[in-house]
Amino acid sequence: MTETRLDRGNPLHYSVMLDEVLEALNVQEKGRYLDCTFGRGGYARGILDSFGSPKVIALDRDATAKDAVIDFKKQYGDRFSFYPVCFDQMADVVPKMANQQEGLDGIVFDLGVSSPQLDRPERGFSFRFEGPLDMRMGSEGMTAADVLNTYGETELADLIYLYGEEKKSRIVAKAIVMDRKKKTFETTTDLADLLRRIIPKSKDGIDPATRTFQALRIHVNDELGQLERALEASLTLLKPGGRLVVVSFHSLEDRIVKKFMVKHSKKAAVNRYVPEALTVSGDEKSVLKIISRKAMVPSAEEVKENPRSRSAKLRVAEYLG
Repeated sequence: MTETRLDRGNPLHYSVMLDEVLEALNVQEKGRYLDCTFGRGGYARGILDSFGSPKVIALDRDATAKDAVIDFKKQYGDRFSFYPVCFDQMADVVPKMANQQEGLDGIVFDLGVSSPQLDRPERGFSFRFEGPLDMRMGSEGMTAADVLNTYGETELADLIYLYGEEKKSRIVAKAIVMDRKKKTFETTTDLADLLRRIIPKSKDGIDPATRTFQALRIHVNDELGQLERALEASLTLLKPGGRLVVVSFHSLEDRIVKKFMVKHSKKAAVNRYVPEALTVSGDEKSVLKIISRKAMVPSAEEVKENPRSRSAKLRVAEYLG
């Protein structure tokens, strides 16, 4: 949920590829839309300010979203509704607001962590600031500190390799287990200092702590599992012609989105490294049409304006029914 350009009418918030997302959604005059990752409301505002009187149902498990929600309710009234839940629970709350027979005209996901989350030390997402090793999007479940201080060496190595794609995961896990014998991990600095000590800085300038921090955040929040469940749920809520729009920020997310869309569009995609045909069985009909064969990326101008948007990928599919 990395942010960039100024949202229309909101000088405090930026959203990646805002214009491209709105175009992909093909916003209808009286359409109904689901913003699965409300944040500070960038995409929701863009939809609500479009031509006509579209409605938006927004979801976000982050308690800090409530301030923006209050402002939205004042400005948009019954055209806007909000549920403080994770997006994999969409099917539990959306039918209360949308006519299930007609379905939704569009669903948008903005994955990852937002700039306000990254820039608040007390959330523990960033290695740039000292703060508690929390990393939870919500307020329930294990923190990153709990994982670091209780998981076994093999378990740590596996999750750092799987979710962070860190090639030195075994070395990192061993160092974590050794260091915690002397002192438990409590702050982001505790972990970042360790990672910078044992992993050389890469030629591209990426901080040695980047991949391990990413891995812990994904694991703590079950981000990939929730994404898979939410994508499946979206097929039960969209109306024929409705758009599914997903902005992702790393290869693990994008791979899940691409595989899902290809699978349900019945188009085979064979990767030479992973020779797996991503198709549904012959007796199942295609339920999605991929709008753009390749993922869209931010413009050079947008990346220059905010480097955090550089890894964004936008994928779009249309529900066929």
